[in-house]
Parts: sequence; structure tokens; C-alpha cells
Amino acid sequence: MKQVHPEMGISSKAMTIINNLMSDMFERLAEEAARLQKYTGRRTMSSREIQGAVKLVLPGDLGKHAIAEGTKAVSNYVSHVSNTYYT
Repeated sequence: MKQVHPEMGISSKAMTIINNLMSDMFERLAEEAARLQKYTGRRTMSSREIQGAVKLVLPGDLGKHAIAEGTKAVSNYVSHVSNTYYT
């Protein structure tokens, strides 16, 4: 938040609420992805199960946006790692 609005802050209570929200969201996504992975019969979870879980847990455009941003983040990470270790 400091990068976007340096003049603003957040209380510890609000931060706790956000932390709990994110923990709950990741738990829901992990459970749904694990359920989808079991249906495939494979032992390894792939991005397909993660994206499927996101579509099921987050409705409509929110899920689509989350998948797009997640894909972009993974791409940036892979690019960074390959530039850091293989140059």
C-alpha cells in the first residue's frame, strides 16, 4: 500500500483481518485444487488444477482477472529466474 498511497497506513486489526481473509482464500483454493487433482488420477498437481480451482472459488470476472494476473506473475518470475541464474 505504501507504494500506491505513501500517505496512508493500515491498523494492525485491519491487517489481521486481511491476513485471515487471504489465509482462508488460499485454503479454499488449495482444497479445491486438490479435489480437482484427485479427479484427474494423476499424482502431480498442475497449473490446470490451480486455474480450475480459481474459476470455481472466485466468481466471474474476478476469477478471470485472478488467473490472468497469476499467469503474468509466474511468467515474470520465470523470466527473472532465467535471467538471474542462466546469464
